Amino acid sequence: MTERQKQSLFIKLLPRLIDMAHDLGYELTCGDLHSKESYLVHKVDSQHYRRLAIDLNLFKDGVFLKNTEDHRLLGDYWESLNPLCRWGGRYGDGNHYEII
Repeated sequence: MTERQKQSLFIKLLPRLIDMAHDLGYELTCGDLHSKESYLVHKVDSQHYRRLAIDLNLFKDGVFLKNTEDHRLLGDYWESLNPLCRWGGRYGDGNHYEII
């Protein structure tokens, strides 16, 4: 699969994740969706630089949920959508969702 095809798959699956969050009663705001390497805000090999990752800020009843565990249901769901989907909670970055 080419990188451009992965980018299309990522955008195709992302609304499903957002809808699931809303179905579970969460609100979301976007963190980083795409970052230029010159910004140096992510690790060197970050999928953000390739337009294959997003950070989602999760809220419940107006309260910002910061912990990785707060994202577990969404992370598990994301990974169930496609074998290329990875949740950052597996390595302590709970609000990170990507395609590898």
